[in-house]
Amino acid sequence: MNTLDSNDPRLTPGQGLTKEDALRRMLEGHWRYLENRRSQREVTPQRLQEQADGQYPFAAILGCADSRVSPELIFDQDQGDLFVVRVAGNILDAGGLASLEYAVAHLQVRLIMVFGHEHCGAVKAATQGMSASGAMGFLLSELVEAVEIAKALPPPLLDRAVEANVRRVTQLLPQRSETIGKAVADGRVRIVGAVYRLGSGDVDILDLRNAGVAAAKP
Repeated sequence: MNTLDSNDPRLTPGQGLTKEDALRRMLEGHWRYLENRRSQREVTPQRLQEQADGQYPFAAILGCADSRVSPELIFDQDQGDLFVVRVAGNILDAGGLASLEYAVAHLQVRLIMVFGHEHCGAVKAATQGMSASGAMGFLLSELVEAVEIAKALPPPLLDRAVEANVRRVTQLLPQRSETIGKAVADGRVRIVGAVYRLGSGDVDILDLRNAGVAAAKP
């Protein structure tokens, strides 16, 4: 049985944050990453035991499996802070959706971020009209709609398709999941789309007007 220490916010559901606090914490961590002043953390027996007793992330991320895009590093968060689901092209498959539902319903995360990235290989394959069978075919089929949207936008096509895919998945989450949809409608959870720029290390928050927090440097 997990026991919560009310004096330590790290050991409470959602770490005691609101959805606005959660996004702000992510942005502040990203500024530390960009400025090369990431937090120093110690691995102590006490901390290891706390993590063995239970997990209390404040945010969930649906990101790409690309080895260059590690959310814990990019947002300078500690082990146990983020509930991360990674799949090529950050598509929304059944396993990923179930994982995010668990994060909302049982871990009480306050923020879901759909996290795409520049030069995504899966999205690039979809823009080139590649076809495949089996699981790879399913992955590519999930990206077709975003590519079609991107074709009507100013170039470059790959950048627009990456962004369109992120926006599409943020819209699909509450539609495909009653659990997530209700949490968003009740104001408990916010869904935000973001794109990581590999060349600069920057993160663009998409549709920030709906994110509820300013992206100003802290």
